[in-house]
Parts: sequence; structure tokens; C-alpha cells
Amino acid sequence: MSTAAIIVIVVVVLALLVLLAVVMPRMRARRAEAQRERELERRRDQEVQRHRGEAEVRGLRAEEAEQRAQIAAKEAEVERAQAEAHEARASLHERGLGDDELLGERDTARTDESTGDRDAGRLDRTDDESGAEGRGSIASSTPAGEYERGRRDEARDETR
Repeated sequence: MSTAAIIVIVVVVLALLVLLAVVMPRMRARRAEAQRERELERRRDQEVQRHRGEAEVRGLRAEEAEQRAQIAAKEAEVERAQAEAHEARASLHERGLGDDELLGERDTARTDESTGDRDAGRLDRTDDESGAEGRGSIASSTPAGEYERGRRDEARDETR
């Protein structure tokens, strides 16, 4: 081989080595960049899954809380209705219309028998009203009539 051929071969080899020395770091950098992108994508997927799982858990908790709130609202309605019922009973007792609850069925039956009124508390003509107009009115149809009848019954019981 001639010296010129050897020099050409050496120059080509040196050029290839220089080219490899310049290209290799760029290839490594691209490879490292691609690896970082894959790692970033993997982490993104993990975060997406974690957040979606957390969102699902919190959504379930929110549904449970809404159901508990609905139950609490229904219970509050029941309590409110009971309070209104007790208030209505208190109003009846305050006006003297709930005395039959206080006396009980046995006591009212005994009172009715002792006074001779078999239908006391039902359709009852009062002495004052039937004599004044010539026709009887129904005492239990008005709260005032019931109140007056209760007052007369109490007065009659006190005189005994």
C-alpha cells in the first residue's frame, strides 16, 4: 500500500472519530431526553390515577353526606311536626278543650253517669241556649260551648 492510501485511511478514520465524538453526546442527550419524557408521562399517569381515585372517594363521601343530610332533614321535619302537635295540644288545654284527655275515658264515663248525661261531650243542648231561643244549639260545635260546659261540670263537681 502506498503512503498516500495509508494517509487517506488515517484521515477518514480520524474524521469518523471526530464525527462520533460530536454526534455521540447529542445522541446520548436525545436518548436521555426521551427517557425523561417517558418517566414524566409515567408520573403524570400515576398522578391522574391518584387524583381520580381521590375524586371518586370524595364523591362517594359527598353522596353519603347528602343522604345523611336528607335523613337529618326528614328527622327535623318529624321533630317539627311533633313540636307543632304538642303546641296544638297545649293550646287545646290552654283553652280548656283538652280536659277529656286529662280525665281519661273512665273518669268521663263516671262523670256522665253521675250527672245523668249519657251523651256528654257529644251533641248536647245547653240549658241556657235552648231556653233562650226555643231551639237547642250544639254545645260541642263551638269551642266556647265546650268551655262553658266544662266550667259548669267543674262547678257541679266542686259543690258535691
